[in-house]
Amino acid sequence: MSETPAESSANPDFDAMARDIAEVPAVEVIVTVAVNLMSAAAVKLGLTEEGDKFKDLDEARKLIHALAGLLDGSATEISSFHAAPLRDGLKSLQLAFREASLVPDEPGQGPGEKYTGPVYGG
Repeated sequence: MSETPAESSANPDFDAMARDIAEVPAVEVIVTVAVNLMSAAAVKLGLTEEGDKFKDLDEARKLIHALAGLLDGSATEISSFHAAPLRDGLKSLQLAFREASLVPDEPGQGPGEKYTGPVYGG
């Protein structure tokens, strides 16, 4: 018995997905995850066209911290060509978080600063 289109979309072809991901270089996967974390953090900081509609600083803190950990952990695995703009984006998000906070964290205590060191400004 063959699957209906609804059934096949509910049961993704994991073998095909594994083959697809096998063709993607690790650096590309890391960069893609980092960009997704950056985008999600920007939304949670209210930096998109929707503004404060989706603003949630607690969620933004988690995303920024995860991004910093990913970049710290993969620093030796990705080239500076890829790492430099990601680090710049991370710092921009950290500064935006500091500016958006009613009671800013002490230097070194903000999201991701465990990995990056203190971020000043704002």
